[in-house]
Amino acid sequence: MDVQGTVEAGFEPVRDAFVRNFEQLGERGAAVAVYRDGRKVVDLWAGTRDVDGREPWAVDTAQVVRSATKGVAAAVPLLLHQRGQIDLDAPVGTYWPEFKAAGKERALVRHLLSHRAGVPVLDRPLTPAQAVDGESGARALAAQRPVWEPGTEHGYHAHTYSWLMAELVRRVTGRSIGRWIAEEIARPLGLDFWVGLPREEAHRVGRIGPVEQPSAGGGELRLRPKRSVSEAYQDPESLTRRAFAVIDPLPDENDPAYRAAELPASAGISTARALARCYAAMIGPVDGHRLFAPATLTLARTEESAGPDRVLVVATRFGLGFMLHGPAAPLLGPGSFGHPGRGGSLGFADPESGIAFGYVTNGMRKGVTADPRAQALVRAVRSAT
Repeated sequence: MDVQGTVEAGFEPVRDAFVRNFEQLGERGAAVAVYRDGRKVVDLWAGTRDVDGREPWAVDTAQVVRSATKGVAAAVPLLLHQRGQIDLDAPVGTYWPEFKAAGKERALVRHLLSHRAGVPVLDRPLTPAQAVDGESGARALAAQRPVWEPGTEHGYHAHTYSWLMAELVRRVTGRSIGRWIAEEIARPLGLDFWVGLPREEAHRVGRIGPVEQPSAGGGELRLRPKRSVSEAYQDPESLTRRAFAVIDPLPDENDPAYRAAELPASAGISTARALARCYAAMIGPVDGHRLFAPATLTLARTEESAGPDRVLVVATRFGLGFMLHGPAAPLLGPGSFGHPGRGGSLGFADPESGIAFGYVTNGMRKGVTADPRAQALVRAVRSAT
């Protein structure tokens, strides 16, 4: 395997794990980056830029990172809170009056971030065109009746998180969330990260697609999901199926129109380097730039939701917008926070070790969390620190 990039002394296990992902776990094209104390110590890429192609992955290749987008998007309301522009304990209706309808009067801003708002589904799914038009999603959520009283339970808002975050940020700042991220996070930090891909950057983005899990003989034990989980995904009436089907039919994630849309739950485009650098700036300075003040960092990783997830069925842990270390999201240690993307990608930070991590891939697996390729890399980082 022809691996490109650099690894500092002591982090060689990460390169070894990265190679094994191609040799044993069916990786087609991927990149991984690690920062420690604000300095890049791992920056690797290999394979093909397209899951179904032959052109090599380049130094600047980016990919759709699905729900790993949520972690960067969560930084926006936290930074607005840090600047005194949002009260996390205010009702959402304070900023978005239409949202108070249908029993959501007591839904707080922190409920949106911690997946406690009670609106992971839509009674009437959106078409792909409606999902990206910038208006239909917010209008549908404002009218939607919650499936539990906001604040009383939690369940992963897989897609509705897009329109919840985007509309809240628009109402508070007058800017779209993609523009806010570009101007306030990506540009100052020099990140190749977009929520709403500019046309001039489209040539850098590879095609994603499904890849099969290797058999047990290929070096990986194939685990069967628990019956309750598999049944939830098969039942068309379950919250699980409905939450992942709020856009019907499913959009083509390789479609330029989808990639240009500002969907902060699922359609972010990033390099591994950008994910790692962004998380590094959340926990400390990176080339003179720091995102989170200490109090904001504490908010990001303080547990808000824990236990059985109404949507994912398994137990999950969330802070304010970030998944926290646990069985559903095994990160580096108890204080780690970040977000995986369904099918592979992962970004997170561990303040105690000073580590920030980013992994992107074009080969999408079936799992929602704890992808074995990402986890192999996380274990390698753990062994090196």
